Order: sequence, then structure tokens, then C-alpha cells
Amino acid sequence: MTEELKLLFSKKDIASAVARLAKEISVDYANKKVVLIGVLKGAFMFLADLVRQLTIPVEIEFMRIASYGSQKESSGEIIIKKDVEISLEGKDILIIEDIVDTGLRLSFLLDHLRAHNPSSLKVCALVDKKSRREVEAQVDYIGFEIDEGFIVGYGIDFNEGYRALPEIFVID
Repeated sequence: MTEELKLLFSKKDIASAVARLAKEISVDYANKKVVLIGVLKGAFMFLADLVRQLTIPVEIEFMRIASYGSQKESSGEIIIKKDVEISLEGKDILIIEDIVDTGLRLSFLLDHLRAHNPSSLKVCALVDKKSRREVEAQVDYIGFEIDEGFIVGYGIDFNEGYRALPEIFVID
């Protein structure tokens, strides 16, 4: 890994965003139990930090989806590698994503989960990169918005590397 990294969001920035999101979510879901669906692998750190700050009862599930193609571009074909293992019917669902950019993966995921007839379905993303949207994808809770740059760290990878970094960096 010889790429040059430039700090984008520090540990303090991330902790502040996670705390803010946890407060918003706890208020919006007061007196409810929400199912958090972490999208693997990238969202695992964010989900772990977020869930510890929520003041509401939660159930945690994971999904893993993949798109095939070259490393830089998706073929557009998305498949489910790991699906939820519980019934979602009539439940409040909150998808936890590391980053939303083109919206293709998220749109696929939303369509898939709507078929489970949840009571509600919302999205929380640590990073929203709206400038890369190819399809409309609503993100209800946003940690950070960025316009461009390939980011890594805090669960977000490049060729499976950099995930363990405690901060978020841009690869130059």
C-alpha cells in the first residue's frame, strides 16, 4: 500500500458525527424498537460506535451485497452475499451504511428490504457523496457530506486495505 493518505475526518470529527446521529436517531425512534441493518463490510466500525450511543432498544442484523466488475467500476449487477436472518415484517428498519455514492447499491438494498414489508425503512450513512449519484437514493441521517475523493479508513477499504485506520483519509 503505497498510496498517499490525506486526513479528511479525525477521530474527534467522527466521534462528534456519531454522537449527533445517535441523538437524532434516538429522538426519532423514541418508544420504538428499531432493527439496525449494518451493511458489511464497511459499516461495521460505524455501527459498533453508533449502537453504543443510542438510547433506544435495538436489534442488530447484517447484510452483505456485492457488485461484480472491475475494481473501479461496478458492472451494475448486484447480488446478496448475506441476507437478514429475521422477519422484518411490521418492524422499523434503519440501514447503516459506510458510504453512499452512486446510489445503485442502496437502491437495490431498499427495494429488497421493502419486499419484507417493514413498518418503516430509513437510511443512515456515515458519508454521503451526492455528486456521484446515478440513481435517486434518499439518505435520512448523514454523518458527513463530501463532493469528491476516494476515501478509506474507519471501516472503509481500498482492496481490503486501510479498514482498520481509526480516521478517514483521502487517497491522493
